[in-house]
Amino acid sequence: MKKNYIYHTYHIPKKILVTGGAGFIGSHLCERLVRDGHEVLCLDNYFTGDKVNITHLMNHPRFELIRHDVTEPVLLEVDWIFNLACPASPIHYQYNPVKTIKVNVLGALNMLGLAKRVKARILQASTSEVYGDPDVHPQEEAYWGNVNPIGKRSCYDEGKRVAETLFFDYLRQNKVDIKVVRIFNTYGPRMRPDDGRVVSNFIVQALNNEPITIYGDGSQTRSFCYIDDMIDGMIRMMDYETEEHTREHDYTKRYLSGFPGPVNLGNPYEVSILSIARRAVEMSDSRSEIVFHPLPEDDPKRRCPDITRAKTFLEWEPFVSLDKGLQKTIEYFREKGRS
Repeated sequence: MKKNYIYHTYHIPKKILVTGGAGFIGSHLCERLVRDGHEVLCLDNYFTGDKVNITHLMNHPRFELIRHDVTEPVLLEVDWIFNLACPASPIHYQYNPVKTIKVNVLGALNMLGLAKRVKARILQASTSEVYGDPDVHPQEEAYWGNVNPIGKRSCYDEGKRVAETLFFDYLRQNKVDIKVVRIFNTYGPRMRPDDGRVVSNFIVQALNNEPITIYGDGSQTRSFCYIDDMIDGMIRMMDYETEEHTREHDYTKRYLSGFPGPVNLGNPYEVSILSIARRAVEMSDSRSEIVFHPLPEDDPKRRCPDITRAKTFLEWEPFVSLDKGLQKTIEYFREKGRS
Protein backbone atom coordinates (compact mmCIF):
# COMPACT_ATOMS: atom_id res chain seq x y z
CA MET A 1 0.00 0.00 0.00
CA LYS A 2 1.20 3.48 -0.79
CA LYS A 3 2.09 5.46 2.33
CA ASN A 4 2.21 9.00 0.93
CA TYR A 5 -1.51 9.81 1.09
CA ILE A 6 -1.93 13.35 2.44
CA TYR A 7 -5.01 13.85 4.58
CA HIS A 8 -6.96 16.99 3.74
CA THR A 9 -9.01 17.84 6.87
CA TYR A 10 -8.97 14.56 8.77
CA HIS A 11 -6.32 15.94 11.12
CA ILE A 12 -8.75 18.68 12.26
CA PRO A 13 -10.75 17.37 15.26
CA LYS A 14 -14.39 16.78 14.34
CA LYS A 15 -17.62 15.59 15.88
CA ILE A 16 -18.43 12.39 13.99
CA LEU A 17 -21.57 10.26 14.05
CA VAL A 18 -21.22 6.53 13.30
CA THR A 19 -24.52 4.71 12.84
CA GLY A 20 -24.21 1.00 13.48
CA GLY A 21 -21.20 1.89 15.59
CA ALA A 22 -21.45 -1.15 17.86
CA GLY A 23 -21.23 -3.56 14.94
CA PHE A 24 -18.20 -5.33 13.51
CA ILE A 25 -17.00 -2.62 11.12
CA GLY A 26 -18.57 0.24 13.09
CA SER A 27 -16.76 -0.56 16.34
CA HIS A 28 -13.38 -0.64 14.59
CA LEU A 29 -14.20 2.68 12.91
CA CYS A 30 -15.20 4.28 16.24
CA GLU A 31 -11.98 3.04 17.81
CA ARG A 32 -9.84 4.49 15.02
CA LEU A 33 -11.65 7.86 15.04
CA VAL A 34 -11.32 8.25 18.81
CA ARG A 35 -7.65 7.29 18.65
CA ASP A 36 -7.08 9.94 15.99
CA GLY A 37 -8.49 12.72 18.16
CA HIS A 38 -12.12 13.01 17.07
CA GLU A 39 -15.27 13.18 19.17
CA VAL A 40 -17.39 10.15 18.28
CA LEU A 41 -21.13 9.63 18.68
CA CYS A 42 -21.86 5.92 18.31
CA LEU A 43 -25.49 5.20 17.41
CA ASP A 44 -26.85 1.64 17.50
CA ASN A 45 -30.02 -0.27 18.41
CA TYR A 46 -28.13 -3.57 18.98
CA PHE A 47 -30.13 -5.57 16.45
CA THR A 48 -26.86 -7.12 15.29
CA GLY A 49 -24.37 -4.84 17.08
CA ASP A 50 -23.00 -5.69 20.51
CA LYS A 51 -22.11 -3.34 23.34
CA VAL A 52 -19.16 -5.63 24.11
CA ASN A 53 -17.51 -4.36 20.92
CA ILE A 54 -17.30 -0.82 22.32
CA THR A 55 -16.97 -1.48 26.07
CA HIS A 56 -13.33 -0.40 26.00
CA LEU A 57 -14.40 3.02 24.66
CA MET A 58 -17.25 3.70 27.10
CA ASN A 59 -15.22 5.76 29.58
CA HIS A 60 -13.31 7.71 26.97
CA PRO A 61 -14.10 11.45 27.19
CA ARG A 62 -14.47 11.76 23.40
CA PHE A 63 -16.84 8.81 23.01
CA GLU A 64 -20.61 8.78 23.51
CA LEU A 65 -23.08 5.93 22.99
CA ILE A 66 -26.62 6.61 21.79
CA ARG A 67 -29.17 3.79 21.72
CA HIS A 68 -31.37 4.62 18.75
CA ASP A 69 -32.92 3.10 15.61
CA VAL A 70 -32.01 4.92 12.39
CA THR A 71 -35.52 4.34 11.03
CA GLU A 72 -36.51 7.14 13.44
CA PRO A 73 -35.20 10.72 13.01
CA VAL A 74 -32.51 12.02 15.36
CA LEU A 75 -31.33 15.59 15.98
CA LEU A 76 -27.58 16.00 16.49
CA GLU A 77 -24.86 18.52 15.63
CA VAL A 78 -22.06 16.78 13.77
CA ASP A 79 -19.43 17.43 11.09
CA TRP A 80 -19.25 13.98 9.51
CA ILE A 81 -21.67 11.03 9.38
CA PHE A 82 -20.68 7.44 8.61
CA ASN A 83 -23.91 5.57 7.85
CA LEU A 84 -23.17 1.91 8.57
CA ALA A 85 -26.43 0.85 10.24
CA CYS A 86 -27.80 -2.33 8.64
CA PRO A 87 -27.56 -6.09 9.27
CA ALA A 88 -24.97 -7.31 6.77
CA SER A 89 -25.07 -11.12 6.88
CA PRO A 90 -27.74 -13.15 5.06
CA ILE A 91 -28.89 -14.85 8.27
CA HIS A 92 -29.59 -11.53 9.95
CA TYR A 93 -30.96 -9.46 7.08
CA GLN A 94 -33.28 -12.29 5.98
CA TYR A 95 -34.58 -12.76 9.54
CA ASN A 96 -36.71 -9.62 9.17
CA PRO A 97 -36.55 -8.53 5.51
CA VAL A 98 -39.08 -5.70 5.89
CA LYS A 99 -37.03 -4.26 8.75
CA THR A 100 -33.89 -4.57 6.60
CA ILE A 101 -35.48 -2.51 3.83
CA LYS A 102 -36.66 0.07 6.37
CA VAL A 103 -33.16 0.40 7.81
CA ASN A 104 -31.68 0.89 4.35
CA VAL A 105 -34.28 3.32 3.00
CA LEU A 106 -35.65 5.17 6.03
CA GLY A 107 -32.21 5.12 7.65
CA ALA A 108 -30.67 6.72 4.56
CA LEU A 109 -33.45 9.33 4.39
CA ASN A 110 -33.07 10.24 8.07
CA MET A 111 -29.28 10.51 7.93
CA LEU A 112 -29.37 12.49 4.68
CA GLY A 113 -31.93 14.81 6.22
CA LEU A 114 -29.63 15.31 9.20
CA ALA A 115 -26.65 15.95 6.93
CA LYS A 116 -28.67 18.49 4.96
CA ARG A 117 -29.77 20.35 8.11
CA VAL A 118 -26.35 20.61 9.73
CA LYS A 119 -24.33 20.71 6.48
CA ALA A 120 -22.36 17.59 7.37
CA ARG A 121 -20.45 15.34 5.01
CA ILE A 122 -22.02 11.87 4.94
CA LEU A 123 -20.67 8.50 3.82
CA GLN A 124 -22.90 5.59 2.86
CA ALA A 125 -21.52 2.13 3.54
CA SER A 126 -22.93 0.35 0.50
CA THR A 127 -22.05 -3.15 -0.54
CA SER A 128 -20.75 -5.37 -3.31
CA GLU A 129 -24.21 -6.97 -3.22
CA VAL A 130 -25.46 -4.10 -5.42
CA TYR A 131 -23.78 -6.04 -8.26
CA GLY A 132 -25.89 -9.15 -7.53
CA ASP A 133 -24.70 -12.29 -9.31
CA PRO A 134 -22.43 -10.38 -11.70
CA ASP A 135 -22.06 -10.92 -15.44
CA VAL A 136 -18.94 -8.70 -15.38
CA HIS A 137 -15.74 -9.77 -13.65
CA PRO A 138 -14.07 -8.21 -11.77
CA GLN A 139 -16.79 -5.74 -10.82
CA GLU A 140 -16.13 -2.08 -11.55
CA GLU A 141 -18.22 0.80 -10.29
CA ALA A 142 -19.71 1.55 -13.73
CA TYR A 143 -21.35 -1.91 -13.81
CA TRP A 144 -25.08 -1.68 -13.01
CA GLY A 145 -25.37 -5.19 -11.62
CA ASN A 146 -27.50 -8.31 -12.07
CA VAL A 147 -29.88 -8.36 -9.11
CA ASN A 148 -33.05 -10.39 -8.52
CA PRO A 149 -35.58 -7.81 -7.20
CA ILE A 150 -37.92 -10.41 -5.63
CA GLY A 151 -35.53 -12.98 -4.12
CA LYS A 152 -34.72 -13.73 -0.49
CA ARG A 153 -31.62 -11.53 -0.63
CA SER A 154 -33.42 -8.62 -2.30
CA CYS A 155 -34.26 -6.84 0.96
CA TYR A 156 -30.55 -6.19 1.39
CA ASP A 157 -29.37 -5.95 -2.22
CA GLU A 158 -32.17 -3.68 -3.44
CA GLY A 159 -32.30 -1.78 -0.14
CA LYS A 160 -28.66 -0.78 -0.58
CA ARG A 161 -29.27 0.14 -4.22
CA VAL A 162 -32.15 2.43 -3.22
CA ALA A 163 -29.96 3.98 -0.52
CA GLU A 164 -27.34 4.81 -3.16
CA THR A 165 -30.06 6.37 -5.33
CA LEU A 166 -31.18 8.55 -2.41
CA PHE A 167 -27.62 9.68 -1.72
CA PHE A 168 -27.06 10.84 -5.29
CA ASP A 169 -30.50 12.47 -5.46
CA TYR A 170 -29.67 14.44 -2.30
CA LEU A 171 -26.40 15.48 -3.92
CA ARG A 172 -28.08 16.65 -7.13
CA GLN A 173 -31.19 18.19 -5.57
CA ASN A 174 -29.95 19.49 -2.22
CA LYS A 175 -26.15 19.74 -2.69
CA VAL A 176 -25.53 17.42 0.25
CA ASP A 177 -21.84 16.47 0.52
CA ILE A 178 -21.99 12.71 0.00
CA LYS A 179 -19.59 9.79 -0.24
CA VAL A 180 -20.49 6.24 -1.30
CA VAL A 181 -18.27 3.19 -0.84
CA ARG A 182 -19.13 -0.35 -1.89
CA ILE A 183 -17.70 -2.72 0.69
CA PHE A 184 -16.62 -6.20 -0.39
CA ASN A 185 -16.19 -9.13 2.01
CA THR A 186 -14.46 -7.90 5.16
CA TYR A 187 -13.26 -10.00 8.08
CA GLY A 188 -11.36 -9.76 11.35
CA PRO A 189 -11.79 -9.64 15.13
CA ARG A 190 -15.29 -8.83 16.47
CA MET A 191 -17.14 -10.70 13.77
CA ARG A 192 -20.14 -12.44 15.30
CA PRO A 193 -19.63 -16.21 15.52
CA ASP A 194 -23.26 -16.79 14.48
CA ASP A 195 -23.47 -14.39 11.53
CA GLY A 196 -23.25 -17.12 8.90
CA ARG A 197 -20.44 -15.48 6.98
CA VAL A 198 -17.74 -17.60 5.40
CA VAL A 199 -14.70 -16.65 7.49
CA SER A 200 -16.38 -16.65 10.90
CA ASN A 201 -18.31 -19.85 10.11
CA PHE A 202 -15.24 -21.75 9.01
CA ILE A 203 -13.06 -20.57 11.88
CA VAL A 204 -15.63 -21.35 14.59
CA GLN A 205 -16.31 -24.78 13.12
CA ALA A 206 -12.60 -25.51 12.77
CA LEU A 207 -11.79 -24.47 16.34
CA ASN A 208 -14.59 -26.73 17.60
CA ASN A 209 -13.48 -29.59 15.33
CA GLU A 210 -16.93 -29.57 13.76
CA PRO A 211 -17.65 -30.32 10.08
CA ILE A 212 -16.84 -27.34 7.83
CA THR A 213 -20.01 -26.60 5.87
CA ILE A 214 -19.62 -25.40 2.29
CA TYR A 215 -22.65 -24.41 0.24
CA GLY A 216 -22.23 -25.51 -3.36
CA ASP A 217 -19.08 -27.25 -4.53
CA GLY A 218 -16.74 -24.60 -3.12
CA SER A 219 -15.62 -23.33 -6.51
CA GLN A 220 -17.46 -20.02 -6.07
CA THR A 221 -15.05 -17.20 -5.28
CA ARG A 222 -14.84 -14.25 -2.92
CA SER A 223 -12.22 -11.63 -2.07
CA PHE A 224 -11.51 -10.94 1.59
CA CYS A 225 -10.28 -7.64 3.02
CA TYR A 226 -8.94 -7.38 6.57
CA ILE A 227 -10.78 -4.92 8.80
CA ASP A 228 -7.84 -2.54 9.37
CA ASP A 229 -7.43 -2.03 5.64
CA MET A 230 -11.16 -1.44 5.21
CA ILE A 231 -11.27 1.22 7.92
CA ASP A 232 -8.33 3.02 6.34
CA GLY A 233 -10.06 3.02 2.96
CA MET A 234 -13.31 4.38 4.41
CA ILE A 235 -11.53 7.21 6.18
CA ARG A 236 -9.51 8.12 3.08
CA MET A 237 -12.71 8.23 1.03
CA MET A 238 -14.49 10.41 3.59
CA ASP A 239 -11.52 12.77 3.76
CA TYR A 240 -10.75 12.97 0.04
CA GLU A 241 -11.14 16.34 -1.67
CA THR A 242 -10.05 17.62 -5.04
CA GLU A 243 -7.01 19.87 -5.16
CA GLU A 244 -9.25 22.80 -6.03
CA HIS A 245 -11.38 22.30 -2.94
CA THR A 246 -8.31 21.77 -0.78
CA ARG A 247 -6.77 25.08 -1.86
CA GLU A 248 -10.02 26.92 -1.17
CA HIS A 249 -10.74 25.05 2.02
CA ASP A 250 -12.02 27.00 4.99
CA TYR A 251 -13.29 24.62 7.64
CA THR A 252 -16.00 27.08 8.69
CA LYS A 253 -17.42 26.62 5.17
CA ARG A 254 -18.10 23.04 4.18
CA TYR A 255 -17.23 22.76 0.49
CA LEU A 256 -18.39 19.79 -1.52
CA SER A 257 -15.57 17.32 -1.95
CA GLY A 258 -16.07 16.98 -5.70
CA PHE A 259 -15.69 13.18 -5.50
CA PRO A 260 -18.81 11.38 -4.22
CA GLY A 261 -17.97 7.93 -5.59
CA PRO A 262 -19.08 5.22 -5.67
CA VAL A 263 -15.78 3.54 -4.90
CA ASN A 264 -15.15 -0.18 -4.44
CA LEU A 265 -13.28 -1.08 -1.25
CA GLY A 266 -12.10 -4.66 -1.08
CA ASN A 267 -9.29 -7.05 -1.84
CA PRO A 268 -8.76 -7.87 -5.55
CA TYR A 269 -7.11 -11.17 -4.54
CA GLU A 270 -9.76 -13.73 -5.50
CA VAL A 271 -9.92 -17.09 -3.71
CA SER A 272 -12.34 -20.01 -3.76
CA ILE A 273 -14.57 -20.84 -0.81
CA LEU A 274 -13.00 -24.30 -0.67
CA SER A 275 -9.54 -22.73 -0.38
CA ILE A 276 -10.68 -20.64 2.60
CA ALA A 277 -12.13 -23.71 4.30
CA ARG A 278 -8.86 -25.62 3.90
CA ARG A 279 -6.88 -22.66 5.23
CA ALA A 280 -9.14 -22.43 8.30
CA VAL A 281 -8.63 -26.12 9.07
CA GLU A 282 -4.87 -26.02 8.58
CA MET A 283 -4.25 -22.76 10.47
CA SER A 284 -6.46 -23.85 13.39
CA ASP A 285 -4.78 -27.28 13.69
CA SER A 286 -8.28 -28.66 13.37
CA ARG A 287 -9.57 -32.18 12.84
CA SER A 288 -12.63 -30.91 10.99
CA GLU A 289 -13.81 -32.49 7.76
CA ILE A 290 -15.36 -30.52 4.90
CA VAL A 291 -18.98 -31.28 3.98
CA PHE A 292 -21.06 -29.86 1.12
CA HIS A 293 -24.65 -28.57 1.05
CA PRO A 294 -26.86 -27.12 -1.72
CA LEU A 295 -26.11 -23.56 -2.82
CA PRO A 296 -28.62 -20.98 -1.47
CA GLU A 297 -30.87 -19.00 -3.80
CA ASP A 298 -29.17 -16.11 -5.68
CA ASP A 299 -25.79 -16.77 -4.04
CA PRO A 300 -23.18 -15.04 -6.26
CA LYS A 301 -20.76 -17.40 -7.98
CA ARG A 302 -17.93 -14.87 -8.28
CA ARG A 303 -17.14 -11.74 -6.33
CA CYS A 304 -14.02 -9.63 -6.83
CA PRO A 305 -13.60 -5.86 -6.93
CA ASP A 306 -11.91 -3.68 -9.48
CA ILE A 307 -10.23 -1.16 -7.15
CA THR A 308 -8.73 1.09 -9.82
CA ARG A 309 -10.67 4.11 -8.50
CA ALA A 310 -9.50 3.52 -4.93
CA LYS A 311 -5.90 3.21 -6.08
CA THR A 312 -6.11 6.29 -8.30
CA PHE A 313 -7.95 8.73 -6.06
CA LEU A 314 -7.29 7.44 -2.53
CA GLU A 315 -3.89 5.78 -3.06
CA TRP A 316 -5.46 2.82 -1.28
CA GLU A 317 -5.17 -0.91 -1.62
CA PRO A 318 -5.21 -3.72 0.96
CA PHE A 319 -1.98 -4.25 2.85
CA VAL A 320 -2.71 -7.20 5.20
CA SER A 321 -2.24 -10.60 3.56
CA LEU A 322 -5.02 -13.19 3.76
CA ASP A 323 -2.93 -15.59 5.87
CA LYS A 324 -1.91 -12.86 8.32
CA GLY A 325 -5.49 -11.61 8.62
CA LEU A 326 -6.87 -15.11 9.10
CA GLN A 327 -4.32 -15.81 11.81
CA LYS A 328 -5.35 -12.66 13.71
CA THR A 329 -9.01 -13.62 13.35
CA ILE A 330 -8.39 -17.20 14.50
CA GLU A 331 -6.53 -15.89 17.56
CA TYR A 332 -9.49 -13.62 18.36
CA PHE A 333 -12.04 -16.45 18.19
CA ARG A 334 -9.73 -18.77 20.13
CA GLU A 335 -9.43 -16.22 22.95
CA LYS A 336 -13.16 -15.53 22.81
CA GLY A 337 -13.83 -19.25 23.27
CA ARG A 338 -11.64 -19.30 26.38
CA SER A 339 -13.28 -16.27 28.01
